[in-house]
Parts: sequence; structure tokens; C-alpha cells
Amino acid sequence: MNEKKNKGADLISKIPKWVWLLLSLLTAVIVWTLLSLNPTTARSFPNAIKTFSSAELMVRRGVLFSDISSSLISAGIGFLLGFVIGVPVAFLMAWYRPVRFIIEPWIQFIRNIPPLAYVPLVVISAGIGRKPQIIVICLATFLTICITVFQGVINVDETLIKAARVLGANDRILFTRVIFPATAPFIITAVRLGISVSLTTLIAAESTGAMAGLGMRIRSLSNTFETEPMLLYIIIIGVIGMLAEKILKYFERKLTSWQEKREI
Repeated sequence: MNEKKNKGADLISKIPKWVWLLLSLLTAVIVWTLLSLNPTTARSFPNAIKTFSSAELMVRRGVLFSDISSSLISAGIGFLLGFVIGVPVAFLMAWYRPVRFIIEPWIQFIRNIPPLAYVPLVVISAGIGRKPQIIVICLATFLTICITVFQGVINVDETLIKAARVLGANDRILFTRVIFPATAPFIITAVRLGISVSLTTLIAAESTGAMAGLGMRIRSLSNTFETEPMLLYIIIIGVIGMLAEKILKYFERKLTSWQEKREI
């Protein structure tokens, strides 16, 4: 039995990744086609040709590229701010108990609130435009990154910390030589989750009176029942997320090449 399983695993491992990708795309096209032919789902899932052809319509309207660039700017700035704030706060929470006792309850409280709930408050305080979008994305990203990195820091092997202390390491050396390298995989994971959160928060963030953006346009197209371009915009958000994931995996291999990983 085990011999047959091993042979099957060896056969699967010999198939190139591009073949699996092709099969995955083929499966998606088949499912999409079936959904477009089913009377119940046809209005929500128009066929692929109509969907991708709607890109020409959005280009003629002069909004496609401005929507993509606007969303990338808002999501990028919001993510960077969330990362720059979230990582130090996570380290402080993990290292200093008073900081943890004060901040952690509020992080756990806010993270359970959907971004749509506090968007009106942000708009009242910051007005309309790009500023509230960045604030909403920053807050959502900060919470995800902070919690992920915090878990990474508190899970660092205590033996390593004690050994460094015995060898005379101060807090600065301990952070740079022990804590930070051991937490690097968690930081990479936090970045991956943060990028995902920044994209999934676009709809909420761009409901703050935005004049352009993928999320704003999806909401606008849904009001006029233009399903083809609306589905196209949803696909564009997914493609941006996949490209960001590929880029991140490249840097992950460079930064954490020392880490042993189980091959699946």
C-alpha cells in the first residue's frame, strides 16, 4: 500500500508546475462557462469573452487605468503605514508586559469590527478623498501585521534568549541577532496577510467619497447592474494580489533561505 502511495507521489512530483497551472486555469474556465450557461447564475457570471471585452469599454470611458493606479496608491500607502506602525508595536507588546496589558485588549477589540462599521467615523474626522481611504487600510493592515508579528516574537525559543543573555547580549544585540532573525518568517507572513487585507479592504475604504478606484468602480457598476466590467474589476483585484504574492515569495526565498521547509 505504501509502495503504491510512494509511486503515486513520485509521479505527481515529476509533472511540471506549468502543467498544474494549465489544468487549474482549464478547470476555472470550465466552471466559469457552466455558470454562464446556467440561467440562475448567468447574470452574475457572464462568459469570459464578454467579461474581458468589457476592458475596452472601461478604457473608452477613460477610467480603467486611473482606477487601478488610484487603488494601488491608496492600498500601497495604507499598507506601508500599517507595516511601519505594526511591527514596532508588536515587538514592544511582546517584550514589555505593561505595553502588552495596555494595548492588546484594544487591538483584540478593534480587530473584530468590520472596516465598513468605522468608515463613517473616519470620513467625519478626515473628510472625503484619499486620506480616509489610507486611514481605513492602514488600520486594517496594522491590526493584522501587529497580531502576526506579536505571535512570532512570543514564540521565539526561550533557550536562545537565555543563551544570548549568558553570553552578555544586551537588548539591542538580542533584538538584532536573535529575536529579529527568528521572527523573520512571521514578518514575511505578516506582510503577505497585510497585502491581502489592504486589497480586501478596498471596497470599504473607497466608499469614502472616492472619485476613482477599483472598489469605488465595483460599487458604482453594481448600482447600474453592469456585471461584465464589475466582474472584470474583481478579477483585476485578484490578479494584483497574485502578482504581489509572487514577488513576496521571491524575497522570502532570499531572506529566509536558512529555514528548513517541508516539501508538500
